Amino acid sequence: MQHKSPEQDLNATSGQPKSIGSQGNKSVKSYAVILFLVLLTTVSLILNLSLTLNNSPRVYIPPDAPAVLIDDKLREGFPSDQGIVLLFEGQGLYQPEFIAALSALTDQIISIPQIEKVVSITTQEHISGTSDGFLIEPLVDAGDLRKYLPGELKRRILSDRFANRLLVSPDGSALAIAILPVPIDNSLERLALQDYIIDLVKQNDLGDYLSAVAGQITTDVEQTRASIKENIVFIPAIALIGLGLIWILFHRVLAVSISLLVLGIVINSTIALYVLFDQPFNMISSILPPMLSALTLAALIHFFNAIMYASKRGLDPERRISAALREIRRPALYTALTTMAGFMSLSLSSIPPIRMLGLFTAVGVGLIYIVVYHLLQHIFIRFDHKPWPSKPTRKDRLDGIVAILFKCGVRRPVLVISVTAALVAIFSSNIGKIEAETNLLKFFFPEHKTRIATEHVQRTMAGTSSLEVVLSPGERGDLISPESLKQIRNFQTWATSQDEVDKSISIADFVEEMHRGFNAGNLAYSRIPDNPDLIRQYVFVYDGEDLYDFVDQEFSTTRISLNVNVHGANEISDLMSRMRNYLAENIGDSLEWDIAGISRMFADEEDLLIAGQLKSILGAIGLIFILMLVLWRSWKDALICMIPNVAPILLIFSAMGAFGISLDFGTAMIASVAVGIAVDDTIHVYHGFIYRLRIGADATTALVRTYRQAGRAITATTVILCTQFLILLAADFVPITYFGLLTCVGLLAALLFDLLLLPAVLILVYGKRKRHHA
Repeated sequence: MQHKSPEQDLNATSGQPKSIGSQGNKSVKSYAVILFLVLLTTVSLILNLSLTLNNSPRVYIPPDAPAVLIDDKLREGFPSDQGIVLLFEGQGLYQPEFIAALSALTDQIISIPQIEKVVSITTQEHISGTSDGFLIEPLVDAGDLRKYLPGELKRRILSDRFANRLLVSPDGSALAIAILPVPIDNSLERLALQDYIIDLVKQNDLGDYLSAVAGQITTDVEQTRASIKENIVFIPAIALIGLGLIWILFHRVLAVSISLLVLGIVINSTIALYVLFDQPFNMISSILPPMLSALTLAALIHFFNAIMYASKRGLDPERRISAALREIRRPALYTALTTMAGFMSLSLSSIPPIRMLGLFTAVGVGLIYIVVYHLLQHIFIRFDHKPWPSKPTRKDRLDGIVAILFKCGVRRPVLVISVTAALVAIFSSNIGKIEAETNLLKFFFPEHKTRIATEHVQRTMAGTSSLEVVLSPGERGDLISPESLKQIRNFQTWATSQDEVDKSISIADFVEEMHRGFNAGNLAYSRIPDNPDLIRQYVFVYDGEDLYDFVDQEFSTTRISLNVNVHGANEISDLMSRMRNYLAENIGDSLEWDIAGISRMFADEEDLLIAGQLKSILGAIGLIFILMLVLWRSWKDALICMIPNVAPILLIFSAMGAFGISLDFGTAMIASVAVGIAVDDTIHVYHGFIYRLRIGADATTALVRTYRQAGRAITATTVILCTQFLILLAADFVPITYFGLLTCVGLLAALLFDLLLLPAVLILVYGKRKRHHA
C-alpha cells in the first residue's frame, strides 16, 4: 500500500472543489467562534472580580493535618499567634507626649473590628505588691502620667517581666506594640488592615518613630503585595515579548491579534476556576498566569508555523488550514495530554495550593488545545486570505542552529551519547547538595524592607515566629498544683536556654509574679510557692485579664508561648524535636501535652512538601510514559522519547544544588512542570520522524526533513518560552525569580537533548535497520 503525506494528498486534490462548507457557513462559524470566545472572556472577568487572595500559612496545609487540628482547638479559647509588631525608636520614648500618642494609637487600633487584642505598655497588666496583697494595674497609666517621677516610667517598664523583649527592648531604646487580628481569610483584607494601621501611626505623629513593621501577618501582607506587583508587571511584559517574537517570526498582524485574544481567554478562564471551586489565589497560584501565557504562545507558534508551510505550497486559505491541522493536530493532542499529565501529577501533592495549581493549569492546557487547534481554524479560514511571508527572515538563523546540532548528533552518535552521559553524570553530583528547606523570610531578597525589618525586630526585641506548648491535666493531674507549675517553669528555663527561643510566657510567670507581689515585691519570692492552697487563693483573687490568655477559666488547658527567632522549616523542626524529647522525659504522664502554633504548621508543611515532590515527579514521568506508550504503541519508542525528557529533571536539580537553591514551595513544582512542557517538543519531532519512516524514508532522510520543519518550531517555541521565563529574573520575589531561572534551565536542557541527543539515539536505533532493509 502506498502512503501519502498530508501535503501530497492535498496537492493532488487542490484543483477539486473540496471545501469545509459554504461561504455563508464559514462566516457563521467564524462569528459564532468569536462570540463564544468573547462571552467566555466576559464571564471569566466577572467571576474574577470575586477572586479571594489568601496567602496565610494555613492555606498550605491540609485542614485535617494534626497541626491544624490542635491549633483550631487551641484558638477556641486563646488568641491567635499571628500578629503585627510595630517597633518604635528615637528620642523621647518615655516623655508624656510620646506615651499619650502611643496610648491614643493603641485605643484606635483596639477599636478596629478586625482586631482581637492589642498589647502595648498602656494595655499590659502589671502585678504590683501592696501591704496586704498584690494589685493588678496597667503597666503605664496613660490617664495620669504626672504621677510618675522622672526616670520612674522607664525603670517600671524595663522591670516588668512580661514587657521585657515583648514591649520594650532590654536596653530601653525601643518600644513595641503587638497587634493580634481575628482570623482573616483574605490577604487583601490583611493588606488593607496593615496599611490602615500604618496610616493611624502617621495620624498620631508617630511615623518618624516607627522603625520597623514585622510579624507573621506582615510577612503574608508583603508576599501578597509582591505577588500582585509581579503579576501586574510581568504578565503584560511576558505577553508583549511573546507577541513581539511572533511578529518577528511571522510578520502577520492577524497572528499577533489572535495571540492577544487567546492569551486573555486562557488566562482569565483558568483563573476563574479558583472562584468557581471556592479556592484561594495565593503565592503558588501567582505562577499560573505567566506559565499559561508561555504555553499558549508556544501552541500558537506551532499552529502558525504549520500554516506558514502550507501557505508556501500555494494552498488556498481553507486548504492550508486543513493541511496545517493534519500535520500538527495529532501531535498537538498528545503534547497537550503530556503537559496536562505533568501538571496533574502535582495533584498528588498534599499541599492544597500545589494540588489546585496542577489541576487548574491542566484544565488551562486543555483549553489551549481546544481554542488553538479546533476553534481558531474558523477565524483563519474566514479572515486569513493573503499568503504568509516567504521571504528570508530571522527564522533562517534558527534553521542554522538546528542544522548544526542535529547533524552533529546524526554524524557522531556514539560520541554525542557518550559525552552527554558523562556530562549528565558530572552535573548530577550536585543533586546531593540540595537542601529541602522553606524559609518564608528568605522568599524576600536580603535588601527587602520586610526582611530587614524582621531581622531588626528580632535583634532588638524577640523572635517573630511562635511555638506553643499546650498542656492539660491527665487523669490525676492538676494544672495549678505546685508540681505542675514547677514542671512548666523548668520547661521554660530549658526552652529559653535554646538559641532559637528568645522569650517564653506561661501561667507559671503569673503565679510567680503574684507570689512576689503578695510578699511586698521581694524578688526572693519570685518563684512557685509550695503551698497549693496559696496558689489557688492567688488565682481566685486575681482580677485581671492577661492571665486568661494563657490558661482557660476552668484551668483545664494552658499554653506556654515561645517567641522563636528562626524561620526555616528545618530549624523549627529541629527545635520541636528537642522540645518533644524534653517534654517526654520530664513531663511524663502527669500532664498531657502537644505542640501548636503557626510555626509547627509551617514545619509540618515541609514534610508534606518533600513527600509530594517525589510523588509528583514519579507521577509525571509515569503518566507521560503511559501516554507515549499509547501514542507510539511501542515500548521502545516510548522509552526513547523519555530519554531527552528525564535528563532535564536531573539538570534542574543539579542547578539547584550548584547554586544553593533550596527545595521549597517555590521550587517544588518546577521539575514536574518542566518535564510536562519539555516533552511537547519531543513529540513533535518524534511524530514527524516516525511518520516519514512509515512512508518509506530512510532514517537519515526522515531526520533531515523532520528537523527542517519541526526543528525550527521547537527551537522558536523554546526561545520564546525561555525569553518569557527569563524576564522573571527581574522580579523582587525570590520564588518567582527561581521559577523563571530553573524552568529555563529545564527547557534549554530539553531543547539541547531534542536537537543533539535524540537524533543520535534515533540514528543508532533506526539507521542500521533501514540500511539493512535497503
